[in-house]
Amino acid sequence: MKETQRDRRDIFRVMEKETVDCSKADTRSRQFLLPRRILWTQGDVENSQALLKDRELQISLAAKEPCVMKSSEEGKASLLLDYGVEIHGGIRLLVWSDSTNRGAKVRIRFGESASEAMSEPGGESNSTNDHARRDITAEVGMMSMNQIGESGFRFVRIDLEEPEAVLALKSVWAVLVYKDVPYRGSFACSDPLLNRIWDVGAYTVHLNMQEYIWDGIKRDRLVWVGDMHPEVTTVKAVFGEDDSVEKSLDFIREETPLPGWMNGMASYSMWYAVIAYDWYFYTGRKEFLEKQKDYLGGILDQFSAHIDENGQDTVKEGRFLDWPSAGRDKVVDAGVQALHIWAARSLEKIFTVLGDEQRIAQCRRDLERLAGYETDYEDSKQAAALSVLMGMKDAVQVNDTLLKPGGAKGMSTFMGYYILTARAMAEDYQGCLDCIREYWGGMLALGATTFWEDFNVDWMENASPIDELPQDGKVDVHAAYGGFCYQGHRHSFCHGWASGATPWLTENVLGIKILEPGCRKVKVEPHLGDLEWAEGSYPTPYGDIKVSHRKRENGSVETKAEAPEGVELCR
Repeated sequence: MKETQRDRRDIFRVMEKETVDCSKADTRSRQFLLPRRILWTQGDVENSQALLKDRELQISLAAKEPCVMKSSEEGKASLLLDYGVEIHGGIRLLVWSDSTNRGAKVRIRFGESASEAMSEPGGESNSTNDHARRDITAEVGMMSMNQIGESGFRFVRIDLEEPEAVLALKSVWAVLVYKDVPYRGSFACSDPLLNRIWDVGAYTVHLNMQEYIWDGIKRDRLVWVGDMHPEVTTVKAVFGEDDSVEKSLDFIREETPLPGWMNGMASYSMWYAVIAYDWYFYTGRKEFLEKQKDYLGGILDQFSAHIDENGQDTVKEGRFLDWPSAGRDKVVDAGVQALHIWAARSLEKIFTVLGDEQRIAQCRRDLERLAGYETDYEDSKQAAALSVLMGMKDAVQVNDTLLKPGGAKGMSTFMGYYILTARAMAEDYQGCLDCIREYWGGMLALGATTFWEDFNVDWMENASPIDELPQDGKVDVHAAYGGFCYQGHRHSFCHGWASGATPWLTENVLGIKILEPGCRKVKVEPHLGDLEWAEGSYPTPYGDIKVSHRKRENGSVETKAEAPEGVELCR
C-alpha cells in the first residue's frame, strides 16, 4: 500500500491545512544529562546526592528518596549542580511535591562558570540576562515536569525562594539541545593535550551549530558573519558539507539589503566574500556562487568606492578587527587593509569562476591600488598575521620579530587560526604546537570544556578554576576579566571563533590542504614537530580522506593515506 503524506505526518491529521503548512520542524536533537557533582548547598537541603542518580524522566505519584529543600525565615534552601561539561539547552525539573499546594517559587541560575551561577545581576561581576535568560524565577507544583531555560551553561543553582516552603525533587536533568551530525573529521597524535584541544574546538563549534551558526550559545546567539570564518574552517575539518553554513550565509545576505554592511560592519561584509569563496572551493559547487552573483557584485562596488587616492581602505562603518585591537587605530587600519585585499582576491576568484570579465578587471584594479598603501601593524600579532597571509609582509621576518617572541602572549581567540597559519608559512611548526599547548591548553587548565570569546595567558596567574567556587586569595577569572561588551560574567565561554587550533592541527599536523575546488585534488604534507605520530580523517564531498603519519628513527616521516574515489592525493 502506497504511503501518503497524511500517513507520514499522522500527528497533523486533526489540524487545519493552513496550520500544517505554516509549521516548521526542529531539526535539532535532545539528550538528557545528569549532574556530575553537587558543588555546594546552603540551608536545609536533605539527600542532595539523590539528584545524581539515574532515574526515569517521568514523574510518579510516590516520592521515593527525594531531595528535599526546606526554606525558612532563617534562610533559603539552595544548591549548585555541576553537569561536568558546557552544553546548550535548559533543564527539566521533576517535582514530587511542594508544601504550598499552589506552586513553589524557585529561582534558577545558569552559569558557564561556577561563579556565574552564583552571581547576582549587575554589579562589578556584570552578570546579565542578555540574549538568553539565564536567571529565571518560576513556579513549580506537585507531580510536575518543568522545562526551564535555554542558554549556554555547565552549572545550575536552584533556590527555594519562599519562607516555610518545602520542595521534594526527583531529579534535575540538563537538556542538551544540539544538531545531531557525525564527526567525520578526526585527529589523534602522541600528545593527549593536543588531542583534547582538537576535540574541544570541534565541540565548541558543534554547540553553536543550531538551526544557524551562532557565535555563542549564551551570548549573542546571532549569525555574526565575521565570526563565521574560523567556525566554517572548523566545520570543513570536522563535519564537512553541513547545510548550516549556507543557511546562515543566505540568512545574513537576505537580512542585509545593499548598500548595508553585514552586521553593521564593513569588515564583516569583507569576511562574507572570503567565506563565499572558501566554501565554494571546499564544495566545488558553482551554483552556490551563481545564486548570489548580483549581491557579490554589489559589495564589490561598495569596497571599490572606499579606496582613496593613496590606496587606503577608507570605510568608516564597522572597522572591526578583533576585541584586543579595538581602539588602536593603526592596528585596525593595518588589519582591515589586509582583510580588504583578502576580500578583493576572493571576489576576483569568484568572478573568474563565474566568467565575469568586467568584475575580474575591477577586482584587479582594486588590488593594485590597495597594494600601494603601506600599513603599520605596530606590535599586533593579529594585524601582522593577516599582512603575512596576504603577502604584504615576509613570513619569516614577521615571525622572528613579532609572532614567535612571547609565545602565547598577544594571542587572540578570534585571530588565533590566522596567527598560527602565518607562523606555519615561516615553517615554525614547532612554535605553533608550543603556542597551542600554552594558549588553548591554558583555558583547559582553568577548567574550560569549551573555548572562550577572549583569553589572555596572563589571566592564569593566581587564578581560581572556573569549575570551582572562587577561592579566597585567588582571582575569579570569569568575574574579573573581559572588556568592551563582554566584561565579567557577560563574557561568553563558548564562542565558535575560538576554535582555530582545530582546523590548524588538521591542515598542518595531518598536513591536509585542498588544491582544487571540491577537494578534487588534495595535498598531504605532515609537520609533526615534536610528535611521534599523528593520524586522522578529513571530510570531502566525495567521502573521507584518512591519513596516518609515523616518525622513523632517522626523523623522517612514514605516511599512509587513503582517499575516496574522485579525490586525488599528492605529496
